[in-house]
Amino acid sequence: MALRYLRAKKQHKFISLISAISTGGVAVGVMALIVVIAVMAGFENHLKEKILGVNAHLLIRSYEGPFDSVDALRKKIESVELSPESSLGGILARLRGQSARPHVVAATPVVYIQALLSSGRAVSGVAIRGIDPDSVSKVVTFGKIIQGRGIDAFKDYSSKEPPPILIGKELALTLGVEAGDFIRIIMPSGTITPVGMMPKIRTVRVCGIQTMGMYEYDMSLAFMPIGAAQRLLGIGNKVHAFEVKISDIYAAPRFVETLKRVLGYPFWIMDWQQMSRNLFSAMELEKFAMFVVLTLIVLVAAFNIISTLSMMVMEKKSDIAILKAMGATNSQILRIFMLNGTMIGLMGTALGVMGGIGVCWLLQRYKFIKIPKEVYYTDHIPILLYKSDVIIIALSALIICILATIYPAKQAARIDPSEILRNS
Repeated sequence: MALRYLRAKKQHKFISLISAISTGGVAVGVMALIVVIAVMAGFENHLKEKILGVNAHLLIRSYEGPFDSVDALRKKIESVELSPESSLGGILARLRGQSARPHVVAATPVVYIQALLSSGRAVSGVAIRGIDPDSVSKVVTFGKIIQGRGIDAFKDYSSKEPPPILIGKELALTLGVEAGDFIRIIMPSGTITPVGMMPKIRTVRVCGIQTMGMYEYDMSLAFMPIGAAQRLLGIGNKVHAFEVKISDIYAAPRFVETLKRVLGYPFWIMDWQQMSRNLFSAMELEKFAMFVVLTLIVLVAAFNIISTLSMMVMEKKSDIAILKAMGATNSQILRIFMLNGTMIGLMGTALGVMGGIGVCWLLQRYKFIKIPKEVYYTDHIPILLYKSDVIIIALSALIICILATIYPAKQAARIDPSEILRNS
């Protein structure tokens, strides 16, 4: 019966047109939602790869400053494993292909130095990380080496020669140096002399130049062997922090709480969301705002469904009266028109899902929309489509469409058959 009512007679083609417009509105809204959410998820994931490639998932530091017992602490950290999450968050994590049993992949000790680098022609401030070349590659990802050997040179380092340092492409351009050149590290903390505090100056050799794809990192970050950094600071075998990689980045808050219990005082832990809180919070807010704005397209289509069903009820008053006279109940009439509107929503949602997935596939496969690499750190629109996002969007559209059918369906169920048949 509901399918018959969707096929209007020749004299009522306008209702069929409104039904088609309603279906198209739902389809366009669902397709736009899927494409926009996939693009925003792609950009978020791209930035996460860039940021989490250089920064670890977790950072463990001590309230008391540099600490020792590095090997014992590393073993304790790497033994941590979480139980699977059974909540809705765990279900969504599995839908997104994330780890069912999160665990610590690796941990690496780090020494931090804030200093100036001078080449004689230019000076630039830089954050230097003293790293362990044997374990650091298990935790962070380095950029593409343009010149020199990169961190491979750290393994051959001897304390009798100037320490090797790996710098970014933009920093190398600013200092005007190439791989193999010698530069100086200038640290504000030094020795007290009769003329005041003299900064500590050490000569280092540029062992490589890399690019990480982000200007900020290429300009302000450098790496050197952890032993050289410890000697430069005079802290012996102590380190400033442990950088930790975990199997599931979305389980980071649970790891923070677990590691706090395992390590105890004086250690404190930050996860990647806390370290880049402002950026990722802004991106989540934008993603939610776009979801709300584009849902309005589906709401407009839902209003079209209301108008379509209302006109259909007006057209079918005689049919409804006859059905009631033959014994049809109010609930049966209600179900007919609710099913009618639901079918419009279902067709629109199905078309929108197919169209959205198709557009995402084309954008991901052919990358025909180019964007400025200098601004967005990529030359094409990144696409990342989660099953959970598609399911949430499709269900939201269907629920809106079903809710839109309630009012006109109730109006149809209230029709008095005796009055309609007497006046017809």
